[in-house]
Amino acid sequence: MSFSYTDDDVRVLCGRFAFEEGEAIWQAGGVTILRYDPDKPFCEANVRTNRDLTVTATRLRGEIVATCTCPDFDPEDKYCEHVAAMLLHLLELPEMPEEALNLARISASDQLLSSSILDLFGSRERGQSALLGSTRYVRDTRIPVEIQFTCVIFSSGYRNYRIGIELRTGLGRLYVVPDIRAFIEGIALNVTRTFSKQFTFNPAEHRFRNEDYALLGELARISRNEALYQEEAAPFNGKARGKPNNRMLMIPPADWPTVLPLLAACPSVLIDQEGTVTAGLQINDEASPVRFEFGEQDESGFQLNVEGLDKITVLPAYNMVLSEGRMKRLPEASCKQLADFKNMLDASHRRHVVISPEQIEPFMEKVVPELMKLGQVQVTRSVSEKIVQTSLQARLYLDRIRDRLLAELEFQYGEIKINPLAAHADYKTGDRILLRDGDRENQILDIMEQSGFITTELGYYMQDEDSEYEFLRHTIPKLEKLLQVHATSAVKTRIVAPNTPPLLKVEVDERTNWLEFKFELTGISDDEIRSVLRSIVEKRRYHRLQEGALLPLEGKEYEAITRIINETGFLRSDLNQSVFRIPVARGLHLGDFENEGRTIQLGKSLRKLLAHIRNPDHLEFEVPVTLRHVLRDYQTYGFQWMKTLAHYRFGGILADDMGLGKTIQSIAFLLSCLPEIRELEQPAIIVTPASLMYNWLSELKKFAPEIQVIIADGTRPERAAKLRSLKGIDVVITSYPLLRRDIELYVQRFYHTVILDEAQAFKNHTTQTAQAVKALQAKNRFGLTGTPLENRVEELWSIFGAVFPELFPARKVFSDLPRENIARRARPFLLRRLKTDVLKELPDKIETLQATSLLPEQKKLYVSYLAKLRTETVKHLDNDRSFQQNRIKILAGLTRLRQICCHPALFITDYEGSSAKFEQLFEIVEECRSTGKRMLIFSQFTEMLGLISKELVRQGITYFYLDGSTKAAERVELCNRFNDGEKDIFLASLKAGGTGLNLTGADTVVLYDLWWNPAVEQQAADRAHRIGQTKVVQVIRLAAHGTVEDKMYALQERKKNMIDDIIRPGEEQLSSLTDADIREILAIGADERDL
Repeated sequence: MSFSYTDDDVRVLCGRFAFEEGEAIWQAGGVTILRYDPDKPFCEANVRTNRDLTVTATRLRGEIVATCTCPDFDPEDKYCEHVAAMLLHLLELPEMPEEALNLARISASDQLLSSSILDLFGSRERGQSALLGSTRYVRDTRIPVEIQFTCVIFSSGYRNYRIGIELRTGLGRLYVVPDIRAFIEGIALNVTRTFSKQFTFNPAEHRFRNEDYALLGELARISRNEALYQEEAAPFNGKARGKPNNRMLMIPPADWPTVLPLLAACPSVLIDQEGTVTAGLQINDEASPVRFEFGEQDESGFQLNVEGLDKITVLPAYNMVLSEGRMKRLPEASCKQLADFKNMLDASHRRHVVISPEQIEPFMEKVVPELMKLGQVQVTRSVSEKIVQTSLQARLYLDRIRDRLLAELEFQYGEIKINPLAAHADYKTGDRILLRDGDRENQILDIMEQSGFITTELGYYMQDEDSEYEFLRHTIPKLEKLLQVHATSAVKTRIVAPNTPPLLKVEVDERTNWLEFKFELTGISDDEIRSVLRSIVEKRRYHRLQEGALLPLEGKEYEAITRIINETGFLRSDLNQSVFRIPVARGLHLGDFENEGRTIQLGKSLRKLLAHIRNPDHLEFEVPVTLRHVLRDYQTYGFQWMKTLAHYRFGGILADDMGLGKTIQSIAFLLSCLPEIRELEQPAIIVTPASLMYNWLSELKKFAPEIQVIIADGTRPERAAKLRSLKGIDVVITSYPLLRRDIELYVQRFYHTVILDEAQAFKNHTTQTAQAVKALQAKNRFGLTGTPLENRVEELWSIFGAVFPELFPARKVFSDLPRENIARRARPFLLRRLKTDVLKELPDKIETLQATSLLPEQKKLYVSYLAKLRTETVKHLDNDRSFQQNRIKILAGLTRLRQICCHPALFITDYEGSSAKFEQLFEIVEECRSTGKRMLIFSQFTEMLGLISKELVRQGITYFYLDGSTKAAERVELCNRFNDGEKDIFLASLKAGGTGLNLTGADTVVLYDLWWNPAVEQQAADRAHRIGQTKVVQVIRLAAHGTVEDKMYALQERKKNMIDDIIRPGEEQLSSLTDADIREILAIGADERDL
């Protein structure tokens, strides 16, 4: 394997400007090859501009991967001019003689290795260890240089300390680094620094230890952040904050946890503590040198003596204490306490604290435990003999009087009882010192304070019911871990807890086909049950019973009941009785609650119904005789599913993948209902897009010729006449536009079954189409669509609103339902199978994207229009309101760019040039014709189809053509003729030919231009890749490289994973182009080098 590329490839990798600059560097002789191995391949070169840079290149997975040591190099962007220079130089290397190539392969490290091996085997002392040679090979050959880091503790304000780093470096003698920031940056850039006549630091010749490099790298990052902060602060400060100390780099406290271990790993570190310099850095968690001693002063009181404060420097910002070069880590709170304590004593100019007898107990209780975290604490013998230490016994007394909860708190130590709420101490200890359990006392007092009590010196009282419930139900268990609770019977009976959990019984009333719910709770009457249910609906934590007790409505059992009520869509009006009812359809998801233990009890008839819905083939409806050997297994299952739903008077959406035969499954259902349709004289009605009416007629005649069908088309009087005389008619076919116009005629009749084909046509519930299909009256209702959800979840609500309106609540309530709730409800009534799941024998579909560069004339037009569009729209991109007002204009501009990609002649009447994609298409046409392949070519622009058809005529190639103007009856005929082998090319507009057609005669599909919605393209491709196809289908998407079409394809790929959580994997995705999409698309093509 070797490098194989052209100068055009270099221009693509680096961009036009970097290519031109790199070409100048190369032509000026600025490239020197250091290592070159064409077999790997690998190349390392020195590129000279204003400084020496190292550039490498190799090939990974077929692509050239390069690196450069220049500061502008970004591996995620176009490569720099230095990479371009080396790659252009490499293009000349194949002409080098073999000897030169061999020499170029030998690098410095290779020479070192070979020299080491020569020394190893060439030494006279054969017994000498090979360790010397191997060490020589792995060791860096640069000269080791000493570097010393000095941690300087300096004041940055009153009693506020910071840590800074200074550097010294050299060979033998160490020199102060006068500008630490420039020195650190220079190491990365290989900048030489002169310190004296005897020492000049050169990164190419000198090296530090690995530990030193690690710390220097972190300091470099801190230095960059410091410069950025000063730059950003300058506009607000009028100028950057002060001139930095060039010798020292201040370490921000936030970076200290990272710097400290790196600093500790370095061998040469000094600590400068306010002028006292100590060698080495020691970090430990031992006690600080501060000592605290409690003793008696005289008869007047006590004294705390403090020693060692003068030896320490406290750095609370860093959570560190520094003493004689040793650093001690402290928790943040303790470090701040020590700093404040030191500041207090420093301000008073003394090292002892006098404590009065009244203060000694709280001092011992609160201060001593904290001092023990800061240093060594000693208590003199005279003081320790007076200390009384016994365990705390805490008690809480509760009572209810006149709707108030009363509480009294008592702390007891031995014989001493304390009221913690008393303003003054209500106990005496003589000359003894009582050591109280301050932590536990404070924990209890904090809980009481946070519980909503009103506090007096005598105790607590509470009169808020919510706070009382929270305290008795949730706070008391916490307090019982800290104290003893004594409650009167009035308090104990305030919270009621039934012995058995609540029970919700659910059964089907087969007379009315409604679900019947009965809620039972031990000890609660039926009248009270209704009130409890209302409290559950209102999401209350408890319910106050008539006698005043509080019934908790919390816990897993009530959570399950609340979830059922919420997901089933109960209203308050539904809960006026202890037994309440809802339509069966609203409770079919209750099977998910069968494992809720003893809380939910599903009746036998409901379990049977749920089993049939889950397994529709269990009812075993008989497939019509004429179709038994026609339907595939999965289609038979779909037929059983439709029959099962119809049996229970449910509606549904058959959402099989495109090409799986939704039409024939529906025909099988209608054929099975034919006796009932004729007995009741209630015809079925099929509503479909206008282009598919005759396709349905053709399929019905093919698979169920006994069904009497009429298409309700023609003039308004003709349509009315047909609809008035439906005697003997089994199925009426109409289109959505005709249904809207004649809706007053359709609503006068009750239909046996409504089948709504391409149901996404009324995904917007506000349209007249959606209102019209909902107005149809029928016993059974089904929607057919390969894309039940294209953009928003509300679309599913709109479709179900037409086929099964009882399933979901009102739109406002629906919009608040979680997606998993929606999915759970919809699952039994939405049947979706993918080709990959059910048609293992269906041939493969191979999809490829073929990108081509614009022709020069096209490119000039594209760049010109892109610049114009960006100029006109960039001012709107950051203003949402302005952006929305100009959205149409922006989209029109994007369409112009796409038309240029297709063929500039689409809107430039006198354009005489060609188009890259146009030429590429006819190369594909020629190849397909020569190999006997038959093609289906889609474009969304009918003008583009016109250009293609003219060229086909010029070349003497016959074809079929279909667009929106093709009559519905003619469409079916064209498809049948093509599938029978007549002509080898079928041109179709994406909108008119993308749905409902069967074109399995084609084995190659070309999507000439991309569309925002990949689902539309998928539908178009599946005109050929569907049942009946016996050949592998090749789907080719054409795109112009570096244009808006590139971005469109990227958007399509990203959107393909949107809504698996609602439907199933493989479902289609967003169709609309969002504002964010438009902004992203307009961000590309900034200059000509992207094309």
